[in-house]
Amino acid sequence: MSDWTLQSWREKPILQQPTYEDQQLLKNVEEKLSKYPPLVFAEEVRSLKKQFADVTEGKAFLLQGGDCAESFAEFNADNIRDFFKVFMQMSVILTFAGGKPVVKVGRIAGQFAKPRSSDFETIDGVTLPSYRGDIINSIEFTEEARKPDPYRMLSAYNQSAATQNLIRAFARGGFADLRKVHRWNLDFSAGTTADARYQQLSDKIEQALDFMEAIGITSETNPRLAQTVLYTSHEALLLNYEEALTRQDSLSGKYYDCSAHMLWIGDRTRQPDGAHVEFLRGVDNPIGVKAGPTTTTDDLLKLLDTLNPENESGKMNVIVRMGADKVGEYLPPLIRAVEREGKKVLWSCDPMHGNTIKTASSIKTREFHNVLKEVENFFAVHQSEGTHAGGIHLEMTGKDVTECIGGGQQIGEENLSSRYHTHCDPRLNAHQALELAFLIADTLKAAKK
Repeated sequence: MSDWTLQSWREKPILQQPTYEDQQLLKNVEEKLSKYPPLVFAEEVRSLKKQFADVTEGKAFLLQGGDCAESFAEFNADNIRDFFKVFMQMSVILTFAGGKPVVKVGRIAGQFAKPRSSDFETIDGVTLPSYRGDIINSIEFTEEARKPDPYRMLSAYNQSAATQNLIRAFARGGFADLRKVHRWNLDFSAGTTADARYQQLSDKIEQALDFMEAIGITSETNPRLAQTVLYTSHEALLLNYEEALTRQDSLSGKYYDCSAHMLWIGDRTRQPDGAHVEFLRGVDNPIGVKAGPTTTTDDLLKLLDTLNPENESGKMNVIVRMGADKVGEYLPPLIRAVEREGKKVLWSCDPMHGNTIKTASSIKTREFHNVLKEVENFFAVHQSEGTHAGGIHLEMTGKDVTECIGGGQQIGEENLSSRYHTHCDPRLNAHQALELAFLIADTLKAAKK
């Protein structure tokens, strides 16, 4: 690592970056951010890495999910609370089924920047820069709104700090107490099949808690019954922001990107000689790498060597996003190469990005049965290869949106426009996320047998 510095990424080729008109203003904002307090702390990151090592060895399961892209407009306490609720519900479902701890990592408190397939967008003959997330520009289709603005990084930091504070309050202030398992339900899911299954599960948990309390095990004697930890993560796309929030730990001397506990590199920016890989090879956070159908075994092994040269367990998370019909073909060679070389990898499944389609009216959506199919095929491949299917990575929300079609609510194409609120890609709503958690739980139960 002697050739790595905080700025060495600036000497590498870089993709998916905005072009700021005022470079001096950009520099001023970066300097200001570099003096702000960290959003997460080195010891928290080290704790997550240890838990990722457990997932890598099959001793725990990773639940990672959240917004496709956080927005400034939808930032409020209710949305954060509802996301926390459904995440807790999913965690309980998966823990109960798998008999393993669930490591909870949200796509939250920093998931603002988004890669785009084109630098420009044309509507009615007018061409403007693409929307790249609220940390860069605005979704409104005007010349002024689409202009990259460095001050937006400060707004993203402030929103992330407030979100972190509320998450920590929910996680440690009593809201996560298992005695509240019935109260985590969301009103709009009442009466559904998933809701009925959740109520049955809640009853079993309450019976278990009653027994434990009778023998003296309570939240007072065992705080883990009343508290949890929700770690944060986002795609490390806007490197100006990531560099500004990277700190050198006074205890270990290592560098940590303190914008989130975990960062990942997207399928569009995973070039081994590119800026994003260069930056993230120097920080000690757990790192995710998206692996799509174009990821070759040589690509993946080179990335693992570059990002994790010491082959440290808990450092690398390969996030598979192949598509429902492709994962059975493209995933086995990657697993075999990793096993052959003895690489320590946490494998998780992103069943969202490879299954995006457009309706006849050009609305982006995802079909629930394809999301489920990719998850099922992901688990089947790992079972066949004798390796661990370590986790799930979802774009989801606690809101009652209509962005993905199918599922128990039977959302059709004709329903999409009623509550299509995403700023970028379609998300599972809370009911669909809960339904998927039960279906994954059934797979975990079968694997235990």
